[in-house]
Amino acid sequence: MWKFSVTILLIFVLYSYVSSVVPSPLYSSSCWLQGQFHLNGMHKDGDVVLGGLFQIHFFSTYPDLSFTSEPQQPTCYGFDFIGFRQAQTMAFAIDEINRNSNLIPNVTLGYSLYDNCLQLGIGFRAALSLASGQEEQVLLHETCVGTPPVLSIVGDSSSTRSIAISTVLGLYRVPMVSYFATCSCLSDRQKFPSFFRTIPSDAFQVHAMIQILKRFGWTWVGLLVSDDDYGLHAARSFQSDLGPSGGGCLAYTEIVPWDDNPAEFRRIVGVIKKSTARVVIVFALQIHMINLMEEVVRQNVTGLQWIASEAWTAAAVFQTPRLMPYLGGTLGVAVRRGEIPGLRDFLLQTHPDLHHNNSYENNVVNQFWEYTFQCRFAPPPAGWVEAGGALCTGQEDLESVETEFLDVSDLRSEYNVYKAVYALAYALDDMLQCEPGRGPFSGHSCGNLQKLEPWQLVYYLEKVNFTTSFGDQVSFDENGDVLPIYDIMNWQWLPDGRTKVQTVGEVKKSAFKGEELTLDEDKIFWNFESKEPPRSVCSESCPPGTRMARKKGEPECCFDCVPCSEGKINSTECTSCPEDFWSSPQRDHCVPKTTEFLSFHESLGICLTATSLLGTFICAVVLGIFIYYRQTPIVRANNSELSFQLLLSLKLCFLCSLLFIGPFGISFVLCVSCILVKTMVVLAVFKASKPGGEASLKWFGAVQQRGTVLVLTSIQAVICTVWLLSSSPAPHKNLQYHNDKIVYECVVGSTVGFAVLLGYIGLLASLSFLLAFLARNLPDSFNEAKLITFSMLIFCAVWVAFVPAYISSPGKYADAVEAFAILASSFGLLMALFGPKCYIILLRPERNTKKAIMGRGISP
Repeated sequence: MWKFSVTILLIFVLYSYVSSVVPSPLYSSSCWLQGQFHLNGMHKDGDVVLGGLFQIHFFSTYPDLSFTSEPQQPTCYGFDFIGFRQAQTMAFAIDEINRNSNLIPNVTLGYSLYDNCLQLGIGFRAALSLASGQEEQVLLHETCVGTPPVLSIVGDSSSTRSIAISTVLGLYRVPMVSYFATCSCLSDRQKFPSFFRTIPSDAFQVHAMIQILKRFGWTWVGLLVSDDDYGLHAARSFQSDLGPSGGGCLAYTEIVPWDDNPAEFRRIVGVIKKSTARVVIVFALQIHMINLMEEVVRQNVTGLQWIASEAWTAAAVFQTPRLMPYLGGTLGVAVRRGEIPGLRDFLLQTHPDLHHNNSYENNVVNQFWEYTFQCRFAPPPAGWVEAGGALCTGQEDLESVETEFLDVSDLRSEYNVYKAVYALAYALDDMLQCEPGRGPFSGHSCGNLQKLEPWQLVYYLEKVNFTTSFGDQVSFDENGDVLPIYDIMNWQWLPDGRTKVQTVGEVKKSAFKGEELTLDEDKIFWNFESKEPPRSVCSESCPPGTRMARKKGEPECCFDCVPCSEGKINSTECTSCPEDFWSSPQRDHCVPKTTEFLSFHESLGICLTATSLLGTFICAVVLGIFIYYRQTPIVRANNSELSFQLLLSLKLCFLCSLLFIGPFGISFVLCVSCILVKTMVVLAVFKASKPGGEASLKWFGAVQQRGTVLVLTSIQAVICTVWLLSSSPAPHKNLQYHNDKIVYECVVGSTVGFAVLLGYIGLLASLSFLLAFLARNLPDSFNEAKLITFSMLIFCAVWVAFVPAYISSPGKYADAVEAFAILASSFGLLMALFGPKCYIILLRPERNTKKAIMGRGISP
């Protein structure tokens, strides 16, 4: 709606103005403005004139329009010392530049400064007057060449007025440098091609405020904005920037009305009071805050942390003992403070012009003088003197009156005005230093004072880069925005009841470090009993081990805390731990997964280790017995060489089971070789133990026995070698059995190789069992075949049961099954084959004779 209203107003004002400057046929050399519209202003002649728009009065009233007579002029009232000081700062800067022989030498700058009365219509009319010529009369050269009425305009202070004025001036590329218009929309170079500003845009101000919110962890805030371009664009920036990337949410967004609407202000303050947000951001003008704070005081709303935009951060009207219980501790983003040497002395030279006669109302200096000393210049209004009003003499002492006008300790908007004037001066200086034939314009031409065009100055403004005496660098980016920097202010309530606004930090943007916030938190005054920053969150942060679950229909800052599932941690979004880690019991960090394997330190591993060592020890004892009694008949009859080989292989079988206990190492090669040698020994002993075996030994003597063992073992060795080379077994971390454990196990590699290896072992074991079974009833007193049959039966039973048990056992239990199978089969062979012989050797030596073995002379 406001865009439509502004458009209608612009059309009306532009139409009225264009109609008023149409040359009358009665005048051939000049144009007269129809229906004089007198503007308050200050003027100074010069070779080049700069225009300025300032808010010198707070209010204005328009007379009723009857459309039956000529409209009366609006009345401006409510003198603004700050706006007048801004205008005087521009006059000072121009005077300083004229005295500087190094900057635009031989060129005198002048100025035409107008009061916009805080009204779009008045400001727009003043801008058109500046762009087209003097207010009263426009003298046109016959060739329409020469220096334009004003080369550029410094202003306006309002975003809305700057949008309207720059929209028109941009059509003719008349440069406009604002010192206080912050709307981010003015950075659009397509719409505002000749607009520049020496104050950062609201986009950066929003970023600065968001950084402050982040610093103190304020994620739940309220937002109040003015009903104009300044506030509405800021609201959109907050809504987009304070979301997921900004880490915060808006509890409410309220538009502060322009008019004095008590019901609306009661409603807004009611929203603030009911909200759980303890931080309130206000992006509004000073005039909006006056009515708002009156309602805040009436409803006694305390305990809030206010964040002020630059429009009211330094407003002295709020820094009173009455309002400090509510606004004390306010943090504000303020325009950069600067120092302008010599400005106060210049302000002291302000003096009324007593030669204006009846046109004194058009002289803002006279109005300033009247307002300061509460007097009137002659002729005064009817009844003024009689009512006790004094007449101004012009000799009053300006230093004798305490006003804001002479206070130059906190120059902010004035500093921006100062930088704007110097930016124009440097651009003009660069343009005048252009060498003909080497210029940037068509045909390498240069701009000059005789044929000066405002658009030429736009080119040089874009290139401006200088440093002020205060040490700040001034340059414009591609959008016409200055390098941004803000001061962070804090409203402090001193113990003696006085108030002070103190700088506690700054936020700036540099070409190298990006945005940077600096805060001295020790200097900040917090208006709370705790003297600490308040908490302002919709939901407290979730404790470690839980995640945020958004509440349906509420902003993302409002959530419940839900425990993370196993294996996940963190408080924002539960994230899975790395593969080798698992969540702690509190779900607050990842810990290494416990490693599970058949260990020497657990009960099962200890039992298997003890059993393995026991079997090895027994084999060693039996081997010692056989070596010690190697000359006895029973040892010699059982082929001592093969018995020794069998005992050694059994000893290795017992020891190889230890390879399954530990974090790695599951290998069948050694055990399979031991079992293979054992099987061949059993076959040899079986052949030699038959009655009349001496005859068969010539066909299966020692050489043949060794050869047979070597051949059969070599076959197994070839199988194992091929298996190991093609796809050998390897240790593997199994993460599937348990989520919180790593199970080390062995993968067989090639299933075919593993099957062939077991199949070959089974073949030899089956053959040994079959031969021993056929020879079990041979007539002798000590039937070795029966013992071999029994041992092979145990061996086969163990390994037949091993296969399904091994496949179905997870992790370390598969290793335990395999180790148990090796130990059981080894003990079976050891006890079945060598137990009876040791019994005879040690306990029944009388049976350890040749006759006894041959079945003769056996004692009962």
